[in-house]
Amino acid sequence: MTPDELTVARLQADATLRARGHRYEDFALGRKFVHHWGRTVTQADNTLFSALTLHYNPHYTNAAFANAHGHPATVINPLLVFNTVFGLSVEDLSEGGGPFLGVDELVYLRRVYPGDTLHACSEVLARRLARSRPGYGIVTWHTRGTNQRGDEVIAFKRSNLVKTRN
Repeated sequence: MTPDELTVARLQADATLRARGHRYEDFALGRKFVHHWGRTVTQADNTLFSALTLHYNPHYTNAAFANAHGHPATVINPLLVFNTVFGLSVEDLSEGGGPFLGVDELVYLRRVYPGDTLHACSEVLARRLARSRPGYGIVTWHTRGTNQRGDEVIAFKRSNLVKTRN
């Protein structure tokens, strides 16, 4: 064996399999999750995201234009806000696997600006076993995103197919 192969073999021998995420049975109605960490969004995040998604609204990339329209700075692209808050919820809600089924009732409540830190929390709204897919259930959560001051900036409902423990 090469030194690299020996290293990989040693790491594999020492590794322990860890279950990721929650299962259907963990999502009792009304259960609340406060998702950890938070994420500060920067102008660089905003510019890169807007460019990569071909979203060239000058409110998101031109400080003078944003100022002329009453903003203290460029506005963070709302789709970046959504993706950031959604992403903060993944570890607790859907990392255990299962297809994403959609988002409903998405509302943007306040503008987000560079330097704002986004946080997320979710509550289980509904759950039922999947009729057409044994071993899975459908869970719906209401997720809210807040800034560093606790102001709610975004809210939405999302559903996933979630594995059961069986």
